[in-house]
Amino acid sequence: MYLPRQLISQLYLQLLRTQNPQSPSVLILVALEPDALCACRILTELLKRDFIPHKIQPVGGYGDLARVGQDLVQPMQTTNGGSGGVVVCLGVGGLVDLADILGLNNPEDGSENMGGVDIWVFDARRPWNLGNVFGGQGGMSSAMAEIDINARRRGRGVDNGCITPAYTSKNGGIVVFDDGDIEGDLSSEREAYYALLDMPEVDEDDESDDGSIGEADDEDTQPGSKKRKSWSGREDEDDSDEDDGPPRQRKRSNSGSSFVTSPSRGRRNGINSSNSSRSATPTSDSPSPEEQKEPSARSLKRRLIRLKKKHEAVLQNYYASGTSYSEPISSLIYSLASELGREDNDLLWLAIIGVSSLELSGRTMTGVGISNTSDSGGSAGWGGQRGEHIRQILRDEVHRLNPPDPLEQNRDIRGEIHGVIPTTARSPTDTSIRLSPEPRFLLVRHWSLYESMLHSPYLAPRLHVWTENGRKRLHKLFAKMGISLTQCHQYYTHMDMELKRVLRGRLLKYAPMYGLDGLVPPEPSGNSSSREGWGFVRCWGWKACLSATDVGVILGAMLEVGPHETTPSWDAARIPRLQSSTNAPENAGALEESDSASIIPRFFSAYDATSLTSEAPTILMGALPLAQHLHRAILRTGTSLLSKHQIRHLRAFRIAVVKDGPDVQLFTNPGALTKLALWIAEAIRVQEREKGDSVKIGRKRAAGTPLVLAGLDEARDLYVVVGTGGGGGVIDFAAMSKRQEERRKKKEAKEKKDKARAENRAKRAAERAEREDDEAEESEDESESSSESESESEAEEDPRGKKHLLRNRFGIAFQEVVQETSARVRIDSFEHCVVEVAKDDLGGFLEALSFRSVVG
Repeated sequence: MYLPRQLISQLYLQLLRTQNPQSPSVLILVALEPDALCACRILTELLKRDFIPHKIQPVGGYGDLARVGQDLVQPMQTTNGGSGGVVVCLGVGGLVDLADILGLNNPEDGSENMGGVDIWVFDARRPWNLGNVFGGQGGMSSAMAEIDINARRRGRGVDNGCITPAYTSKNGGIVVFDDGDIEGDLSSEREAYYALLDMPEVDEDDESDDGSIGEADDEDTQPGSKKRKSWSGREDEDDSDEDDGPPRQRKRSNSGSSFVTSPSRGRRNGINSSNSSRSATPTSDSPSPEEQKEPSARSLKRRLIRLKKKHEAVLQNYYASGTSYSEPISSLIYSLASELGREDNDLLWLAIIGVSSLELSGRTMTGVGISNTSDSGGSAGWGGQRGEHIRQILRDEVHRLNPPDPLEQNRDIRGEIHGVIPTTARSPTDTSIRLSPEPRFLLVRHWSLYESMLHSPYLAPRLHVWTENGRKRLHKLFAKMGISLTQCHQYYTHMDMELKRVLRGRLLKYAPMYGLDGLVPPEPSGNSSSREGWGFVRCWGWKACLSATDVGVILGAMLEVGPHETTPSWDAARIPRLQSSTNAPENAGALEESDSASIIPRFFSAYDATSLTSEAPTILMGALPLAQHLHRAILRTGTSLLSKHQIRHLRAFRIAVVKDGPDVQLFTNPGALTKLALWIAEAIRVQEREKGDSVKIGRKRAAGTPLVLAGLDEARDLYVVVGTGGGGGVIDFAAMSKRQEERRKKKEAKEKKDKARAENRAKRAAERAEREDDEAEESEDESESSSESESESEAEEDPRGKKHLLRNRFGIAFQEVVQETSARVRIDSFEHCVVEVAKDDLGGFLEALSFRSVVG
């Protein structure tokens, strides 16, 4: 089921009304990412204000999620002696069948019996698992489903999977919170899902002798389309009854419900041939021409099979389109707080941090990859126009909740006109949020200007800072702006005030000379309150002044690198081991207990850094060296790989391996490895664009190919592998050639099939007495087949109707390689473009992967 955006507060208000002292705690499952972390903090603040008990459980992957389901969720079920309750998934499980992975299915008949457990799903990853979106109603027994196949669709307060205001949860269920994508974009998928759910089973192998349909009609049904009925029709006997008039339909049902068709027409006595029937004078009892052309059972069966394949193709195209990201869940839960009338500056700041963190981890509308708007100014990143619309709403919220002080208004206006980056609070008690013309530097308030620019993921690839000439170009940029190396090596807060006032203007003037057009946001145009590309800054008196991007960088480092020493209060022995997959490397589970033990201290140290108390800025400032260490390592390792030409170009992607150096252990974490991959991918993109190797897709320029980066984990004897792509900046040449080959083969098969069909049609036409009726029927079938073939061809070329989006398909490609090879691979991350491969199997794994379509 899914909850539409306009009813986002309905379930929370129901929870509030039904809450009592004996109610179980709300269980919150949180992914290890800044966006989910901020969403968790917003939600827990709402629960605290309403005195609703809750429990937080960080989840590191699917193995951990299955363990949590067994240890924490299943005991909540009324069927297991529990009292039900609510489980909230934040960034967890949107791509998989949650009822299955949490163990909520009935093992006897496979039906879902939620046992009074409500699961609320907030996830920005796409595609959705359609079983969660359009199914997931609790208390649905298989016996009831056999009696009424539409029970799921006509549940109380549920209309075709959409929750209405009349919905009340009694038996539990899976509820997906819709950010607008489901209602706006998944109408055809919903129609196909329910059509397959209602469709009777058809034996596709039992076809007629003519072979017009029987070839290659054995595709499996798409997961999520659970059929409850079956239907089989006997073949027409019109071939043997040539002189008995028009064929009659004969249908039978195994389950007691027949396929709905027109009733069989009767036959008048005295009319024994088609010729006499046509020559007879029409009377009031004569059948109409429409009745005479009634389709046969074989024709109806062929249509049913074609319809089934058409709906399956819709679902297959949806799942095969690749991964992408939609609205951040921190923004969605802030919308929930706003609907409840609970929004304030603290919750707004958390939502801003969550939204700002997406670009840092490369999460775009086309999956994990470099942004297709990376050349724009300021905080341009994920989401395109939709992302900028959300950021503009947040800017409006900042103006609404942080009105300027009349005594300080003139000074604030002067500062914004000059574009000065704020570094201090207005007063010792100032905790307001302000807009700031943030340049695309890294931790500029907490580093020297030189270090901040040198480690910028935007500036470094464009200046080629991994080369000696690149460093010289950076020095020349400082010289043109009139900033000495002595000044730029000082901490930014200690720089000359006049230089800080003129910095933005000089960057706007000289940065385009070095291809840095998007280094700073452009000047506001028209309405001064609409500052596109401007960032957000918050101060805590004289304690600290941090931008939202700064906080996102620090939180990311705390989750990815973690504290250097585990706090003694954490009892690692109480943390269960992660469940490893059956095809994982043999020694992959050797250190899983220690990895799982590090999840909880990493998460809660970052969670404490987002608290609404005065201790939060102190924790963040204390973790600054950790963030600086991570990004120094990214620059060192990326420079080493590029300068030593250790990046190889395979058939479908580029490959680099991090297996030596001082920072190799740092990049065994998927998050840190992804940031390094994005840094290298951006550098490759800039290089190819400068060399003129780019090509055009439609009207958009796209350079480079996807990148696969592997990091060696010597302790576990495996490689952590991440695949980045998408962003509109990649071309999958392997996929292009593969699609062309598939189109050629499909065309040849179609021609062969048409030829065989024509021969069979001629044979049947010679044998049948009722030639005209049969020819009309065959013409209709041919028209349907032709239209279906054309629609399939269009879907093959453009499965989602969005040719300009090349999405990250590494997750699908990884699974294909695992199924077809003997490589020992562990797929456990919620990011499906991240896998773990045994050290000895990496070569074969990459070779098989090079023949797959990795963007689409």
